[in-house]
Amino acid sequence: MFDVIGKRRWFYIFSLLLTIPGLIFIVLSPFTDAGLQLTIDYTGGTRWEIKFADPNVTTEQVERVFADNGLDATAIRTESGFIEIKTEPIGLVEEPPSPSPSASVAPSGSAAPSGSAAPTESPAASASPSASPSASPSLSPSPGSSGEPSPSPAAPSGNTELPTDGKLGEMVTALESRLGEIEAQRSLTTIGAVVSSDLLNQAIILVLVGSLGIVSWITYRFRDVKFGVTALVSLLHDVIVVVGSFAILGTFFHVEIDALFVTAMLTVIGFSVHDTIVVFDRIRENKARHLGEPFDEVVNHSILQTFGRSITTSLTVLLTLLALFLFGGSAISDFVLALLIGIIIGTYSSIFVASPLLVDWYAWEDRRHGRQPTTRAPRARRATS
Repeated sequence: MFDVIGKRRWFYIFSLLLTIPGLIFIVLSPFTDAGLQLTIDYTGGTRWEIKFADPNVTTEQVERVFADNGLDATAIRTESGFIEIKTEPIGLVEEPPSPSPSASVAPSGSAAPSGSAAPTESPAASASPSASPSASPSLSPSPGSSGEPSPSPAAPSGNTELPTDGKLGEMVTALESRLGEIEAQRSLTTIGAVVSSDLLNQAIILVLVGSLGIVSWITYRFRDVKFGVTALVSLLHDVIVVVGSFAILGTFFHVEIDALFVTAMLTVIGFSVHDTIVVFDRIRENKARHLGEPFDEVVNHSILQTFGRSITTSLTVLLTLLALFLFGGSAISDFVLALLIGIIIGTYSSIFVASPLLVDWYAWEDRRHGRQPTTRAPRARRATS
């Protein structure tokens, strides 16, 4: 019988080897270019993917053109030959001011000005600026009309038409005059600082609320806070490994964290807790069934009894995720990668982190209260003749 609990120190060391490198890169993120690479969903800014007719254009040349125009930008070349540029938010449209009260139409039934007759109003007058505000959205003046044109909207995500006006239009002109014709544009997205900060706060709140809710339910379900806290430590272990892995991948392979990453993390947390609860439930059953048996032996039996189920369940999920990662396309590849890492480490932590921590907590509590240890005594060596 494999002694999982007896070798728990080795599993603790292995967990430290998994978490410490990732933690280092996470801590470095706010101070250096290394670490987590956040998309503009969380940082705000403009993300622009373009391809020059001249394939020899370098990212340094693109960054220099932006710097000459007063913009701090970073550029990287993607595998498809496009250059991805990230800079401060440009091209955002300010919300037009609300109509002034003097421009609104008098309510129906009010007295008309002296010398005017509403029924005889000419059709031309109905299109004048004093027309009803409800009709104004349908009056889109043509470029040659005398009406004041409305501001052009910001380019939506996935826009493939090069901008021709505003600061973005100026950058197109500057880039083409210095580096040659822009052959194609794959996407252009701009997100303001307020939206990005809201998304980041919501992401943190979602993860915290989800984790605390899970811990509270486990504590209530097992009537023991030790089960809930060790499950929380196991979840924290999983989160650090997944986020740390993306910090390392972001440093060396420019893998970014986008809005889907939060969805992946919540999925990983839920799956990891599911495996942990399966083991904990078997521990509770065996503890009542084998009264007087050392607690670490009860836990070890419970792990071995649920080991096959945990591995089989995780393996079926991993096969599906692997197929998605290989054939699902680049749009969801980072999302699936986070799930792959999370499911693997979640299965590991449920067996080799949460349950051993529970054993050590029970042993520490027994020593603190002077009770008989619930862990087994070391086996005596056989006498040799």
